[in-house]
Amino acid sequence: MYKSEIHTLLSSFVPTGLNEMNEVSLMNRVETKYVFSAKRLPFLLDRLSTSYKVLEIDTIRIFPYHTTYLDTYDFLFYMQQVRGKLNRHKIRYRRYESTGLSFLEIKKKTNKNRTIKWRIENSLDINSPDENASAFIKEYMHDSFLDLRPVLIDKFTRITLVGTELKERITLDYNLNFSSPEGENSELPFLAIAELKRERHSGQPHIGKIMKQIGVHPNSFSKYCIGSALVKDMPRKNTLKQNLLLINKIENEYTKST
Repeated sequence: MYKSEIHTLLSSFVPTGLNEMNEVSLMNRVETKYVFSAKRLPFLLDRLSTSYKVLEIDTIRIFPYHTTYLDTYDFLFYMQQVRGKLNRHKIRYRRYESTGLSFLEIKKKTNKNRTIKWRIENSLDINSPDENASAFIKEYMHDSFLDLRPVLIDKFTRITLVGTELKERITLDYNLNFSSPEGENSELPFLAIAELKRERHSGQPHIGKIMKQIGVHPNSFSKYCIGSALVKDMPRKNTLKQNLLLINKIENEYTKST
């Protein structure tokens, strides 16, 4: 099984801790995503082991994440994303299951295609932001957004790699599970998402060369939008057609290789 291979390969990585991670927090960055079959993760890890360290906390190197996305009642943030609007926002609560820490995060995609992130330690309070959260949102959104509510829950497993020479991080997400507050659910055990985070675009990255070898190209992929489209009857679903077809293609590839 490829999951046992992942554990074996991760043992060959030099570990890094949270203190060193803070030096490459990259709260203002450019991002490049790759979407591919989860069975290709061992191939990728094998070729990254000499150029990256792996985040390790209390001897653990693979971490479960729990994300709750917030949106307005008319799905403003979702609509901004599917319309391709720049200077758009995303608001979410992210809980790190291994540590119990929870953060409220605001992500902004600028018109220069950079991602800026702000966050505070905060937990979702009875399905709505508390006073500290509301003040934080107002500070960066320049609006009250008092009608924000949980609209999507995303659970996944993550491996975090940190460059040994370059100031960059790679996150590898798999075991994706989406659900709505109403109980609709969609699991994507066959899918993996690699995301390169760095200060600026500077030539073809190492991971890009590896992905090119297996025919995987950079791809715009929003877990929030795709997850919402999979569990709900969302508007403008047709704009996500290319990614939904890609998911089906990857599922077929994964099934045939089983």
